[in-house]
Amino acid sequence: MLSRFMSGSIRNLEREYSCTVRLLDDTEYTCTIQRDAKGQYLFDLICHHLNLLEKDYFGIRYVDPDKQRHWLEFSKSIAKQMKSQPPFTMCLRVKFYPPEPASLKEEITRYLVFLQIKRDLYHGRLLCKTSDAAMLAAHILQAEIGNYDPGKHPEGYSSKFQFFPKHSEKLERRIADIHKTELIGQTPETSERNFLQKAQLLETYGVDPHPCKDVSGNPAFLAFTPFGFVVLQGNKRVHFLKWNEVTKLKFEGKTFHVYANQKEDEKIILTYFAPTPEACKHLWKCGVENQAFYKLEKSSQVRTVSSSNLFFKGSRFRYSGRVAKEVMEQSAKIKREPPEIHRAGLVPSRSCPSITHGPRLSSVPRTRRRAVHISIMEGLESLRDSAHSTPVRSVSHGESFMPRSRSQATDASEGTAVISDEAYSPSDSVLPTPVAEHSMELAVSRQINGAPCSIEEEKESEAGTPRGEGGDFGADGRSAQEGAGGDSALSEVEQVNKFVLSVLRLLLVTIGLLFVLLLLLIILTESDLDIAFLRDIRQTPEFEQFHYEYFCPLRRWFACKLRWVGGLLINK
Repeated sequence: MLSRFMSGSIRNLEREYSCTVRLLDDTEYTCTIQRDAKGQYLFDLICHHLNLLEKDYFGIRYVDPDKQRHWLEFSKSIAKQMKSQPPFTMCLRVKFYPPEPASLKEEITRYLVFLQIKRDLYHGRLLCKTSDAAMLAAHILQAEIGNYDPGKHPEGYSSKFQFFPKHSEKLERRIADIHKTELIGQTPETSERNFLQKAQLLETYGVDPHPCKDVSGNPAFLAFTPFGFVVLQGNKRVHFLKWNEVTKLKFEGKTFHVYANQKEDEKIILTYFAPTPEACKHLWKCGVENQAFYKLEKSSQVRTVSSSNLFFKGSRFRYSGRVAKEVMEQSAKIKREPPEIHRAGLVPSRSCPSITHGPRLSSVPRTRRRAVHISIMEGLESLRDSAHSTPVRSVSHGESFMPRSRSQATDASEGTAVISDEAYSPSDSVLPTPVAEHSMELAVSRQINGAPCSIEEEKESEAGTPRGEGGDFGADGRSAQEGAGGDSALSEVEQVNKFVLSVLRLLLVTIGLLFVLLLLLIILTESDLDIAFLRDIRQTPEFEQFHYEYFCPLRRWFACKLRWVGGLLINK
């Protein structure tokens, strides 16, 4: 009896596993779920734990043993998606950024989005000029420590908080001045709402960058925002396509294509190369989900999309969930007492140390030479590096590339243009973390689609920030033109190769179909299989006519030819 009880307990343990999800405030939620449990079950547990109703904006992210990031699919089994052994570790993150986060219905939702954007600010995904940075950081201070108190907050107190990857003493003093004078009396809820209103106006709001390379081999970062598809290259936003302009997203191996209609008579195709096929597939799935969420009017309009050509299945994927318009309509119907919010306050945070009393990172030395050490927030000291525009293939006007604009060519030739505080904008900023020019390729190889170098780093921080990619991509216009000519010739060769490959595929498929039809014909005419559907076909007048008037004479002709060839071989 005891052995039977023990064996039953062991089987129950084998059917269950432990799962830990790190939340946005860096607390951890641990639960035990069944082995066949789907992602939706775990997500519902977390939302119930947080008392969250507006949950469609959030998702669960995990990193596989190959350091590739994934979003947990709610319609599939968790165990089948995870490539590692339990216990599993994942993170709750904002998956779809609200177009107007300050207008969210419930305070608990605004608070969680506030935590996500604060994390983006610290990791360098949310770029802003110095004046905006000071205001955003002051709102964080007011939300977390309340009104300025000379007894509690001595001189230089703002230097004990790390809001950005790097910032200067001047910026710290400006943050403290705003906190002392302009935000007195604001409640945490008010400060968070004002923070969201400020953040949603920035061009890089909602950006989760995916590192890639363009057809010229230059580093680029692709991202999907509430408003469209974005390409960041060097220190510039070189492409922005609204969701209603994007017609198709496609990938083949490591190659990612974006098809768009910017004008009635102009279709463009953007092509980029991801570090790995897995990273490219993740990029494609993120794009498909974001396009469905923000572009469609109803979830019933969602269709299964394929990454393949006509005759090959490829990868198929379908977004499951409500779209943005339905989510907002559903949120307007929420009627309940606002749930109590337990704010993080001064609880130590490892991944976002803006709420820890840690040492301030040293500011970037001021220099006018080409950037080796670059900081986002030091607008006056940042350098405007040159950046190649991504070549765009025009379908309606031949296989030519769109030339770079005059302003971009000027930037490429100047090399050391100092950005003023007034002219500095988020799209002009260089992404953070000082990286020497010779180690730039190493930085790219260490990040696969923004993933950290280890699962432990993912647990410590959502390090999806493109770092150190604003380096020297070519200083003079002559080398850029030579590169463009070579890239154009290379692109033509690639197009020819793709065309030949497509023709070969079509030929193979055609031969395969003919072979299958021939086998079916032989089975129908020569075999004695007494199967219902074969018998019905044989009894039709059309088949009998075909058999006696065409197939039998053809068979006799082939037999005659084979005997003739056999006779020749024997006589020899």
